[in-house]
Amino acid sequence: HHADVGGMTPGSLPLSTELYQEGTIIPPIKLARRGRMNTEIIQLICRNSRTPDERKGDLAAQTAAIKVGEQRMREVTERYGVADTLEHMSALLDYSERVTRRAISKIPDGRYEVVDYMDDDGLTEEQVPIAVAITVAGEDMTIDFTGTSPQRPGCINAPVAVTNSACLYVLRCLLDEQAPANQGCLRSLTVIAPLGTLVNPEPQRGVAGGNVETSQRITDVLFHALAQALPEVIPAASQGTMNNMIIGGHDPVREKPFVYYETIAGGMGGRPDKDGISGIHTHMTNTMNTPVEAMEFAFPLRLKQYAIRRGTGGDGKYKGGDGVIRDVEFLAPARVTLMSERRKLPPPGYHGGHHGEPGENVLLRGGYEEVKLAGKELVDVEAGDVISVRTPGAGGWGAPEGDE
Repeated sequence: HHADVGGMTPGSLPLSTELYQEGTIIPPIKLARRGRMNTEIIQLICRNSRTPDERKGDLAAQTAAIKVGEQRMREVTERYGVADTLEHMSALLDYSERVTRRAISKIPDGRYEVVDYMDDDGLTEEQVPIAVAITVAGEDMTIDFTGTSPQRPGCINAPVAVTNSACLYVLRCLLDEQAPANQGCLRSLTVIAPLGTLVNPEPQRGVAGGNVETSQRITDVLFHALAQALPEVIPAASQGTMNNMIIGGHDPVREKPFVYYETIAGGMGGRPDKDGISGIHTHMTNTMNTPVEAMEFAFPLRLKQYAIRRGTGGDGKYKGGDGVIRDVEFLAPARVTLMSERRKLPPPGYHGGHHGEPGENVLLRGGYEEVKLAGKELVDVEAGDVISVRTPGAGGWGAPEGDE
């Protein structure tokens, strides 16, 4: 991930209305030709970034990784020959297909439907529905998003690749043995995502929040639907957001622009056999905790509080995990984009479990005067201001003792 590729706000995750506002649009193009890097393309990409030196380093790292992959593939083909290598690659696809089909066959045949909602699209207050119907027939699964909201003017539209990735992720969570993530997993899966909807927008629509937030809600509705078929397998809803905070400004110490991007953990849903975990990332994210010392060393920021948000997980036979509180103080003026969800609609509990508490975003002017912020908001801050991100707790699983 590149922390800034241009666009209307630092970090390239703006509250956009069209793709052009989100950063440099790069069509398929060769970064290198016949082993030689195209330095003009690299210069073009870096010139459109607020942090060009970081982009150069990231591109160099990506290029090095590709070269390592190329070398290792050459070593394999030299050792086994091209024909045997291709045969083994095909066998891996077939193996993934067998494992996936076996997992689907354990789900009772039927049609399982759910509708859940995004809080809003960042431009209006209107809730945004995501509808799904999962049909299981033997070893095959169809996921149909017909009935989902039309594409939105705000930036929460999810490209169909994101939608397909969320579907594949959920399906792989059901596997009872490890299988390579490859095309073989998809042979038994059909995804219907109508063009022009939230989960398959037309080109040039704003999509900055689709990958980081809408993907989480897609995952939520898929698991909620499958909970009807597999009640003793599927956990209750987790926090359902990445709590993205993107900060950009001028570093007065290093005398250059900076961009900092982090996602913040929350509650994990109560499970069929144990409580959910507090303060953890779940589902459509691969990020971990940002070390406080690293953040404070590299940026004009200070962490004032980082704690479990006690009591925010939903009650249940097995409780949902709690969210966290992360208070960031600014040591220099900055512009902050917040891209978050579950600020209005809480993560639901399953099978009688209680819902988790919604999250909150709060600006503390001068460190004291509270101003409530929206889930998706662009805000300018001064030195001494604090932004407090208070992430959602998760839903509980099963009715708590004493509930009828």
